[in-house]
Amino acid sequence: MRLPLFPLKSIFFPGETVPLHIFEDRYKELILDCRREAITFGIPVYIYNQIAFGTEVQLVDVVNMYEGGEMDVVCVGRQVFKVQSFQNEMEGKIYPGGDVELLENINDASAELKDAILQKIQKLYGLMDVPFEPIPINKFNMYSLVHKIGLSIEQEYQLLQMPKESERLKFINSHLMATIAVLEEVNRTKGTIKMNGDFKNFDPLDFEDFNI
Repeated sequence: MRLPLFPLKSIFFPGETVPLHIFEDRYKELILDCRREAITFGIPVYIYNQIAFGTEVQLVDVVNMYEGGEMDVVCVGRQVFKVQSFQNEMEGKIYPGGDVELLENINDASAELKDAILQKIQKLYGLMDVPFEPIPINKFNMYSLVHKIGLSIEQEYQLLQMPKESERLKFINSHLMATIAVLEEVNRTKGTIKMNGDFKNFDPLDFEDFNI
């Protein structure tokens, strides 16, 4: 499959809203082509000095048009792809493009695994004193929560490449367990520090009990 490409140092997931500010001439042309021809484009992730994986996105709306031709647009993520080739300019265009292979998304995670993830996210948010609205299992979508659980960009990039939902959730489960353990230790340390700062009554030692 051949797609126009818009490389960024950002990661977007399927179903995610993608807000973009467009200011370069080549990408202004890309957005105008998307409006005229209803085509999609790809956002490959620029990481480790290369592009290898990304997400196909579809233009939803041009929110603002500025006097100089700049624009604010909203897109939505569709499907993850692997980059097979890249050209700085597509034929007859000034924007980049290339051949990509769309990756299948395999929804094979059990309800039990999803529930375990949701419980850990709720616990994580509780440790951070951040409100968390419970999510019914039938509306569970891990992609909508990925940016909200403290993953690094490297971890998010790993996740992007996993085709199986079960694999992604196991990866996230391990991250949540490690993060929760760290936060619980931090809270325990904070409690110890606070306790040691308070005035206490210490029982004096009875020197008669000492054998010297």
